[in-house]
Amino acid sequence: MTVFRSNLHMYVQVIDDTCGKTLVSASTVEADLKNLRNTCEDALKLGEIVGKRILDANIESVVFDRNGYLYHGIVKSIADGARKAGVKF
Repeated sequence: MTVFRSNLHMYVQVIDDTCGKTLVSASTVEADLKNLRNTCEDALKLGEIVGKRILDANIESVVFDRNGYLYHGIVKSIADGARKAGVKF
């Protein structure tokens, strides 16, 4: 699971490294998630949404790639939301 954040949006992807294919993704660019802002509270919600999608795809555990960002704030909230949904890191 890799995280990318810009000044306006947050992106989360679960990628299978063996074949280079994205299995699950969620971002604030999607139409139903446009109302989420770049805040810790909304990052927690995005983490829960991607966590539910991960479990729906029958993926039980992932490796968290913070993509060079420090593990605090938005990045930590996304991870906490995914954990809250039941994803194992």
